[in-house]
Amino acid sequence: MALPGATETLTWGHPTFQVAGKTFSVLEVYKGELGVCMKVEKELQDIFLEDSRFFRTPYIGKHGWVTLRVYAACLDWKEIAQLIRGSYRLVRPEKLPVPKARRIVR
Repeated sequence: MALPGATETLTWGHPTFQVAGKTFSVLEVYKGELGVCMKVEKELQDIFLEDSRFFRTPYIGKHGWVTLRVYAACLDWKEIAQLIRGSYRLVRPEKLPVPKARRIVR
């Protein structure tokens, strides 16, 4: 929610994070597995899919979306923040500022 113009809505019962009406992240349960969905550059999607923590997001995976399995390993919040910021950058309108990396305190 700290990203410029970010909003949270419920879409199909899932917390969905959007900017200017475009989704950049979703928290959902798919086949009993909790995951964080985000868009990555389509050219890089296969690199993510080589990591067993990720799978191609159902229905929208063909557009470069991957899902991080929440319980596949210990969560690296810096990595998750970078992935979500990257997804945001891919869908945000050009007029919004590009978010800079932020220090995450655990």
